Amino acid sequence: MQSVRIYEMPACKMVSSGIGMFGEEKFERFNKWFSSQKRGMFPKDFLFWEGSGFHWLYLYEDGMDVPQEFEIIDFPGGLYAVATGIDQKTNTELMKREVDQFLAENGLERDMSRSELGNVITSPLACEIMGYNQMDYYTPVKAKGRE
Repeated sequence: MQSVRIYEMPACKMVSSGIGMFGEEKFERFNKWFSSQKRGMFPKDFLFWEGSGFHWLYLYEDGMDVPQEFEIIDFPGGLYAVATGIDQKTNTELMKREVDQFLAENGLERDMSRSELGNVITSPLACEIMGYNQMDYYTPVKAKGRE
Protein backbone atom coordinates (compact mmCIF):
# COMPACT_ATOMS: atom_id res chain seq x y z
CA MET A 1 0.00 0.00 0.00
CA GLN A 2 1.33 3.44 -0.89
CA SER A 3 1.25 6.09 1.81
CA VAL A 4 1.81 8.97 -0.64
CA ARG A 5 -0.62 10.07 -3.32
CA ILE A 6 -0.27 12.52 -6.21
CA TYR A 7 -2.84 15.27 -6.44
CA GLU A 8 -3.15 17.85 -9.22
CA MET A 9 -4.51 21.19 -8.07
CA PRO A 10 -5.89 23.33 -10.88
CA ALA A 11 -4.92 26.98 -11.20
CA CYS A 12 -7.57 28.87 -9.26
CA LYS A 13 -8.37 31.91 -7.15
CA MET A 14 -7.78 31.85 -3.41
CA VAL A 15 -8.71 34.23 -0.61
CA SER A 16 -5.52 35.21 1.21
CA SER A 17 -5.07 35.91 4.91
CA GLY A 18 -1.83 37.73 4.24
CA ILE A 19 1.18 36.73 6.32
CA GLY A 20 0.59 36.37 10.04
CA MET A 21 0.79 34.24 13.13
CA PHE A 22 -1.81 32.42 15.17
CA GLY A 23 -3.12 34.73 17.87
CA GLU A 24 -2.78 37.88 15.74
CA GLU A 25 -6.04 39.74 15.22
CA LYS A 26 -6.17 39.70 11.40
CA PHE A 27 -5.15 36.04 11.27
CA GLU A 28 -7.84 35.13 13.78
CA ARG A 29 -10.43 37.12 11.77
CA PHE A 30 -9.46 35.10 8.68
CA ASN A 31 -9.87 31.87 10.64
CA LYS A 32 -13.30 32.99 11.89
CA TRP A 33 -14.39 34.05 8.37
CA PHE A 34 -13.37 30.86 6.57
CA SER A 35 -14.66 28.68 9.43
CA SER A 36 -18.09 30.26 8.88
CA GLN A 37 -18.16 29.02 5.27
CA LYS A 38 -20.32 25.98 4.53
CA ARG A 39 -18.26 22.86 5.10
CA GLY A 40 -18.01 20.59 2.07
CA MET A 41 -16.77 17.08 1.57
CA PHE A 42 -13.14 18.27 1.52
CA PRO A 43 -11.39 21.15 3.33
CA LYS A 44 -10.77 24.22 1.16
CA ASP A 45 -8.11 25.93 3.25
CA PHE A 46 -4.35 25.60 2.89
CA LEU A 47 -1.64 26.89 5.21
CA PHE A 48 2.05 27.41 4.47
CA TRP A 49 5.08 29.18 5.90
CA GLU A 50 6.17 32.28 3.99
CA GLY A 51 9.26 34.08 5.24
CA SER A 52 8.27 35.53 8.59
CA GLY A 53 4.89 33.94 9.19
CA PHE A 54 2.10 31.71 8.02
CA HIS A 55 0.01 32.41 4.93
CA TRP A 56 -3.50 30.96 4.92
CA LEU A 57 -5.48 30.46 1.72
CA TYR A 58 -9.10 29.53 1.16
CA LEU A 59 -10.51 28.40 -2.20
CA TYR A 60 -12.48 31.27 -3.74
CA GLU A 61 -15.81 30.57 -5.41
CA ASP A 62 -17.76 33.02 -7.59
CA GLY A 63 -20.23 35.06 -5.58
CA MET A 64 -18.46 34.46 -2.29
CA ASP A 65 -18.78 37.30 0.23
CA VAL A 66 -15.15 38.08 1.11
CA PRO A 67 -14.31 40.80 3.66
CA GLN A 68 -12.43 43.69 2.01
CA GLU A 69 -9.40 43.19 4.25
CA PHE A 70 -8.62 39.87 2.51
CA GLU A 71 -7.15 39.82 -0.99
CA ILE A 72 -8.23 37.39 -3.71
CA ILE A 73 -5.09 36.02 -5.40
CA ASP A 74 -4.24 33.79 -8.34
CA PHE A 75 -2.96 30.38 -7.25
CA PRO A 76 -0.90 28.53 -9.88
CA GLY A 77 -1.85 25.00 -8.87
CA GLY A 78 0.27 22.07 -10.02
CA LEU A 79 1.19 18.57 -8.94
CA TYR A 80 1.63 17.73 -5.25
CA ALA A 81 2.73 14.61 -3.40
CA VAL A 82 0.37 14.31 -0.43
CA ALA A 83 1.05 12.41 2.79
CA THR A 84 -1.21 12.26 5.83
CA GLY A 85 -0.08 12.57 9.43
CA ILE A 86 -1.21 13.73 12.84
CA ASP A 87 -1.36 17.52 13.10
CA GLN A 88 1.62 18.88 15.07
CA LYS A 89 2.85 15.38 16.00
CA THR A 90 4.04 13.89 12.71
CA ASN A 91 7.72 13.02 12.39
CA THR A 92 8.19 15.29 9.37
CA GLU A 93 11.76 14.08 8.69
CA LEU A 94 10.55 10.49 8.35
CA MET A 95 7.62 11.64 6.22
CA LYS A 96 9.97 13.62 3.93
CA ARG A 97 12.12 10.53 3.42
CA GLU A 98 9.02 8.47 2.52
CA VAL A 99 7.89 11.16 0.06
CA ASP A 100 11.37 11.37 -1.50
CA GLN A 101 11.50 7.59 -1.93
CA PHE A 102 8.05 7.64 -3.58
CA LEU A 103 9.15 10.47 -5.91
CA ALA A 104 12.36 8.65 -6.90
CA GLU A 105 10.40 5.46 -7.69
CA ASN A 106 7.86 7.34 -9.84
CA GLY A 107 9.89 9.75 -12.02
CA LEU A 108 9.13 12.82 -9.92
CA GLU A 109 11.14 15.35 -7.93
CA ARG A 110 10.40 18.22 -5.57
CA ASP A 111 9.48 21.54 -7.22
CA MET A 112 11.37 24.09 -5.14
CA SER A 113 9.70 27.03 -6.95
CA ARG A 114 6.45 26.47 -5.03
CA SER A 115 5.63 26.30 -1.33
CA GLU A 116 4.70 23.21 0.65
CA LEU A 117 1.09 23.37 1.86
CA GLY A 118 -0.87 21.75 4.63
CA ASN A 119 -4.46 21.41 5.70
CA VAL A 120 -6.33 19.72 8.52
CA ILE A 121 -8.66 17.14 6.99
CA THR A 122 -10.46 15.96 10.13
CA SER A 123 -14.05 17.00 10.71
CA PRO A 124 -14.97 18.33 14.17
CA LEU A 125 -16.92 15.11 14.88
CA ALA A 126 -14.01 12.85 13.90
CA CYS A 127 -11.61 14.97 16.00
CA GLU A 128 -13.95 14.65 18.99
CA ILE A 129 -14.00 10.86 18.60
CA MET A 130 -10.27 10.37 17.90
CA GLY A 131 -8.92 13.15 20.10
CA TYR A 132 -6.66 14.60 17.41
CA ASN A 133 -6.64 16.07 13.91
CA GLN A 134 -5.19 14.46 10.82
CA MET A 135 -3.33 16.75 8.45
CA ASP A 136 -2.46 16.43 4.76
CA TYR A 137 1.05 17.62 3.90
CA TYR A 138 1.38 18.79 0.26
CA THR A 139 4.85 18.71 -1.34
CA PRO A 140 5.02 20.46 -4.73
CA VAL A 141 6.44 18.12 -7.36
CA LYS A 142 7.24 17.99 -11.06
CA ALA A 143 8.43 15.39 -13.56
CA LYS A 144 12.10 14.64 -12.96
CA GLY A 145 14.35 16.92 -15.02
CA ARG A 146 11.60 19.39 -16.02
CA GLU A 147 11.80 23.10 -15.35
